[in-house]
Amino acid sequence: MIGEGMLELTLQDGAWRVGTAGDALNVATHLARFGRQVDFITAVGADPVSAHLREAWAAEGIGVAHVLTDARRAPGLYAISVDAEGERSFTYWRTDSAARALFVAPGIEAALEAARLAPLLYFSLITLAVTPPEGRDRLFQLCGEVRGAGGLVAFDTNYRPALWDSVDAAREEAERFISVTDIGLPTFSDEAALFGDEGPDATARRWREAGVREVAVKCGVAGCLLSTGDTEEMVAPPNPVAPVDTSGAGDAFDAGYLNASLRGLSPTSRALAGHALAGCVVSRPGALPARDVGFDYAL
Repeated sequence: MIGEGMLELTLQDGAWRVGTAGDALNVATHLARFGRQVDFITAVGADPVSAHLREAWAAEGIGVAHVLTDARRAPGLYAISVDAEGERSFTYWRTDSAARALFVAPGIEAALEAARLAPLLYFSLITLAVTPPEGRDRLFQLCGEVRGAGGLVAFDTNYRPALWDSVDAAREEAERFISVTDIGLPTFSDEAALFGDEGPDATARRWREAGVREVAVKCGVAGCLLSTGDTEEMVAPPNPVAPVDTSGAGDAFDAGYLNASLRGLSPTSRALAGHALAGCVVSRPGALPARDVGFDYAL
């Protein structure tokens, strides 16, 4: 997993709760809770807050050997605001976060060498958004190395317009990395904003024509559209829930889907596993709620 781990502020019972989250980190945490061996490649600072983040991630079972240190920078921070329907918006403080300098941080070459042999490499368009162009080029090269060694690349076009100079720049990078992806996990609303897709079938078709072998287009409460080989089907959540906070729903779906994929389950079962975990997450505040009896990681 390559991305940014941040401090997260969520408002609960009139007080701000401090946690840790970030889309790739959320996926890594869920997979670790499933019992998967997961290593997270990112950068933090040399401050006490950064040390706490490392400890918290390690306590979740995430490998932190490649959580690098940039002593000149600190972790990013964001706050979640939620409306009456559970839909969220974000306020960010991450312009100078350590993760933005990941690809020039001490130890990055050793981290990338380890990642080259990973059975699965996951990242998102947010990872690309906070990475300078030369770092994106190195990540693109890494994708080819992972695939050449027999591993798979999973990519989620998690589009946040505020992180990009223009929609054209985001679209260009999305297209480039889709071309080296094996498992596509886009959200239709993001794809519509980036590419003007009229429906999830258009999204699935474009990804498949780019060479992606397996695509799950997330469509919110409607479920997801699966496109694999000659098969295309809409898979609805079996047990819809009233959302408390939709933050992290897509990340949870990705983790449930990828865990089921690693188990060798069918594409339909993968989608159902993604829906199940996403349902657990949206019924609680925060993008990465603490593990409790409401989570079933034996799915």
